[in-house]
Amino acid sequence: MDLLAVVAAAFEAEMRTTVRLHPFLAEHRLTPATAQALWAIDPAEPPPSMKVMTDRLHCNAPNLTFLANQLIDRGLVTRDTDPADRRSRVLALTVRGREVRDALIRATLAITPYAVLDSDELAQLKGLLSRVMDASAG
Repeated sequence: MDLLAVVAAAFEAEMRTTVRLHPFLAEHRLTPATAQALWAIDPAEPPPSMKVMTDRLHCNAPNLTFLANQLIDRGLVTRDTDPADRRSRVLALTVRGREVRDALIRATLAITPYAVLDSDELAQLKGLLSRVMDASAG
């Protein structure tokens, strides 16, 4: 029963965050799925390939293509040839995409239910979630 309560609480925290983000998403013409895709492109790393993005978003190639096209249409990303593998495509943030991604992260951190936790609690939760994710990686 404790596991069910934890899973339910995590789901509820995610849903509350998503609902609270709706005004931001609407302002930037994003859906929860396109916002997740935008978040998954870290500007501090080389642009990810479409394959890497399907892995990060746990989706198939046609679904990612649909999401990528929406982000491209909004001027937030470009789909370019991978310089390391000319057969592959990468998604790169535009200047506007970086701005919106940064704003998305700030908005999420401002409204997430996890914001009530202090730094020690956040460190503990991060450790537990890392353990869960490491155990489920296989």
